[in-house]
Amino acid sequence: MFVLAFGATAAPQTQNSITADTRTKAGERTVNNLFNYLNMAGTEKANEFQPLTQRQRTQIYLKTMINPFGYIKAGLSAGIDQWNDNPEEWGQGASAYGKRYANIVGQYSIQRTVTFGLSSLLHEDNRYFNSGKSGFWPRTRYALESGILARHDNGRRYISLSQLGGVAAGAFLSRTWLPPSQNSPGAAAVSFGITMGGNIGFGVVKEFLPDLGRAVSNKRKRSSNARSGETRADIRTK
Repeated sequence: MFVLAFGATAAPQTQNSITADTRTKAGERTVNNLFNYLNMAGTEKANEFQPLTQRQRTQIYLKTMINPFGYIKAGLSAGIDQWNDNPEEWGQGASAYGKRYANIVGQYSIQRTVTFGLSSLLHEDNRYFNSGKSGFWPRTRYALESGILARHDNGRRYISLSQLGGVAAGAFLSRTWLPPSQNSPGAAAVSFGITMGGNIGFGVVKEFLPDLGRAVSNKRKRSSNARSGETRADIRTK
């Protein structure tokens, strides 16, 4: 009876352990994909900077090109363009949505590829490193500056020529397949400005995102510990 009881108890525990492990790995993959999509150096701080090797740089680029978040974002953006009938020459329907989706993916791919090539040549590191500063405004200022700056191998930050070049390439080269209402230099300049503005603004998100992650993680730990305590109390009562 003891063996049967132990086996019956161990089986759910083993299954729960496997499920928890699977969820943990899936969570880690999701976090890594998010950091990669946002071009973040994980939770590393600025004073922990180490220059990238070309192999590391290439691996980051390849992961970026197959990152699911990029395709999800493209799908959402294409949906917004579809709703706004932008560009209007493409009309509506599945075919029009496909064109809008391909346009966003194409522009994004050009941007990331040109940025990768120039950063390799110029030894620029466009990854976001947490400031390590304290106080909202000092951290926010650092985050906004990071939208147009990149670290060189010496750890110092300079104007990111690779990022500016990549965004410009994506904005202007994509005009070649866009219809007349969107293929002017002025439209390309607007696209460039919007993308750079987004990069600068998202720096603030990148700076405070690890704080949010730690807060959620700590809340889950406290909740898990509370449940464990209740379970042990129930066992002692029985």
